[in-house]
Formats: sequence, C-alpha cells, structure tokens
Amino acid sequence: MRDVRRYNTPGSWEHAVRTHLVSGDRFCGLFARPTTNAVWLRALFDCNGELDAEELTVGREVGRYPSLGSVTPAAKWYEREIYDLFGLRAVGTSDHEPLVTSLRFADPEPRGDPPEVGVADDGSRGDSFVIPYGPVRSGVFESIEYLVCTIGEDIEWIKPRVLFKHRGMQTRVEGVSLDDAVLVAERTEGVSSVAHAMAFSQAVEQITGSDIPVPAALVRVIHAELERVANHLESTIRHTEAAGQAVAYATLSQHKEQVQRLRSRLCGSRFGRSVVVPGGVVGAPRLGPDELRHAIDGLGRSIEADLRRLVDTPSFIDRLRGTGVLPLELVRRFGALGPVARGSGVPDDVRVTRPYGAYPMLGRLLVEYPHDGDALARQYVRSREIATSFHLIRQATEQLGGFSSRDERSWRHSVVLGDGEATGWVEAPQGELLYLVESGNGVIRFVKSRSASFHNLALFASAFPKDVFTDFAFIEASFGVSIAGVAS
Repeated sequence: MRDVRRYNTPGSWEHAVRTHLVSGDRFCGLFARPTTNAVWLRALFDCNGELDAEELTVGREVGRYPSLGSVTPAAKWYEREIYDLFGLRAVGTSDHEPLVTSLRFADPEPRGDPPEVGVADDGSRGDSFVIPYGPVRSGVFESIEYLVCTIGEDIEWIKPRVLFKHRGMQTRVEGVSLDDAVLVAERTEGVSSVAHAMAFSQAVEQITGSDIPVPAALVRVIHAELERVANHLESTIRHTEAAGQAVAYATLSQHKEQVQRLRSRLCGSRFGRSVVVPGGVVGAPRLGPDELRHAIDGLGRSIEADLRRLVDTPSFIDRLRGTGVLPLELVRRFGALGPVARGSGVPDDVRVTRPYGAYPMLGRLLVEYPHDGDALARQYVRSREIATSFHLIRQATEQLGGFSSRDERSWRHSVVLGDGEATGWVEAPQGELLYLVESGNGVIRFVKSRSASFHNLALFASAFPKDVFTDFAFIEASFGVSIAGVAS
C-alpha cells in the first residue's frame, strides 16, 4: 500500500476522496479507529492495482464529518456502521438507521427508524405492505432480517437488518497475542476462515518485514482455492434447492461434502483452520502430492461435469435468467466485489490486479466473464471459477512435490511482532477481503476486517428492479454473502 495521507480539516479530506472517485478509482471502504480524544477515518481506494488511503482525524467533541454517501452509495453502509459503533455522524445524509448494533449513543438528532411491519407509511403505494423476513428462517441460513415491502407478489423495496448477528469481533482481538489473534480472525467469517487468516497474516508480515517460505505460499493457495470451491458450490446448492432440482441438490451437496472431507484430510479441519499463521503455515500437508493430485483430479472432473449438466437444464436456467439484474453502471458506482461484480462484466480479482503469495508463480486460466448482470451470470462466474480453482490447486500441488522437508523452518519463518500498521488483502470467495492491523509492545492493538459480504450486501436492495417474492431466494443465493462477515 502507498503512504497514508493524513488531513486535519474535513474539507481537504473530502476533496481528496472526491478526486479519487472522479478519477474512476474503486472505493474499497471507510474505516474508523477510535483513540482517546478522537476518531480517525480512513478511506481506501484501488488505484490501478495500488491501495491509496486518505485519513481524517475527527475530535470527539466535533463528532461529525462530511458524508461520502452522496458521492458513492457504497459509503452509506460504512457511515451507518461508524455511527452505530462510535457515535460519529456523517453530515449530508439522512440514512442513519441502525445497521450492526442497536443504539449505544445519545443522539443529538433523531435517527430514522425502520418502518413498522404492516401497511407501509413511507410514501409507497397505498396497497403496499411491509413484512419481516427473518431473522430466524427455515434451513441453515444465518440470522438476518429483511424488511420487504410488497405489492401483491411484486417487491417494491427491501431493507436488510444485520444487527442480530453483531458479535464485536473487532474488540476481541485488541491486546491479545499474535497466535490468539489468528484464532479470532479465522472465526470472524467461518466459511472464509482461510481467507481471513491469510489477510491478517499478510498484514502482520508487512509490519514485521517478513517473507514466507515458497512451500508455505503454495499450501496457502491450495487451502484458499478449496475454500473457494466449497463456497461456490454452496451458492449453487442454494439455487438448486430454490428451483426444486432435487437430484442436482443431492449431487452437489455430496460434492461439497467430499471437498470438506478432503480439507479435513489435509489439515484436520473441514474449514482449513489452524493452517495459515504469520510467517507461513504450521507444517506440511498431511496428504502427499500424489495422493492430493489424485483426489483433486477425480473431484474436479465430477464437479465440472455435474455443473455442465445443471446449466443445460432449461427449468433451472429459466429461474435465474433475467432475475436480480445489476447493470454495469450500478455495479461500478457501488464498487461491487467478487462474483457479484464479475457477473456484470467487472473483472476485478486481487489475485490478478494485486497479486500476493504464490499466485504470481502459477499460470491462471483466463475466465471470460458474462455481462448480463443477472443471477444466471453470477452462477456462470462461480462455475467457471471452480474450474480455475482446481487448475490452480493442481499447479500448486505439482510445484509442492519438490519439497519434502518436515523441518518447521521449511514451512514457517519466525515472526517477532513490533510496532507498526499495515493493510492485508486476499481474494476471498465472496470477493476482496481487507484487514487493517496495528501492533505495539508485542500485542495486537487494533484490527478491522472488511468482508466483501459487507460491501456487496449494500447493493442487495438494488437487485430487485422488477422481481417478485419467489425470486428472492435466487437473488440471495446469487450474492453468496456471509452475514457473519457483514456484522462481525
């Protein structure tokens, strides 16, 4: 990341942020860090593969800063989160509904509350009705409430409420040792445990100036790509469930279970936990390269064949085609991430644009992304990325075959935590994952993660331009978000 530019006046900070947006730089997030007498705000931007940061210090007695929501709608959720957690108010926006927590601070001005369940009284049509969907629903979905305004079957608007899931993971890392911090990072968003451990570890490695052994970087790729396969399969499974495709549902569920069991055979954890650590990995995989290659080849062929059969099924693709359309211009305005963005033709993937670890060593298949922007396009993206993941795993396994040492130093370099701060990133299954880490006196002082799920869910309500209630399950599955990552 380039140097952080710091400002003491809101006007100069706002001008710098607007300059990035006018230049077409992608908005990556707005982060807050509390200190004794102030809160600093850091806006991050992707500038042609480099991260730029613009920071503003706001005194607690001021308690306000200029809203970025009028410039980029993606900033609104960040501003709501900052207000919930720190009481710092964005001036210039009326959107202050609770997002990740219930109200903690005395409000100098009234907050907008979500509409009550029942007949809509917010200017919607007279026959509109607001119903709560969640936070507890059937199946194994995470806890989230959607307020849905309907006119018969038509959906007029949707408001997600994720505050039921907030666990305060950010504060649980403060003051803990490096080893304990990795454990917390892995549990921030369980379905992306490897991605969180990697992003956190890479930030620490930047702070300490550490590199990692080549075989460790290859092992990280293997676990990260298996995690991607499992997540993409889960999204597809949810689509088949909603479409009543019983055979495909059972078959793909079996494939996902085989992937999870392979991950367990590799490291002892179905979620790839306790593998990635600052400085490398804990040790060599429990499976040899030949055994792993054989397992990957069999799984890859079976999954790819069944996915081809699925997308050739008219009764399946008819439910996804034209559902939840996200136009390219809208996706760019929100700075959408991962398969959500790539399904609308935005090819951003930090494995390529900001490569890390062993990815520069591996040949990567070029994926031709669709531009339709609907749920079907996002499904195509995931199907193609599953094939790419297996390709990367095969390449990493082949290169790993030349390393047979069981000596810990061949897999992990010693890391001594000093004073400093850094930003780590990875391409998680949901999209770009960021970690801001600050350390001092041998402990972690501050950690803030930003999951792609948080960034993308702000766009969710915009995916219902002409959809009906029965489309909801397909649109939600096509986003593939993790609510734990939204409200960590």
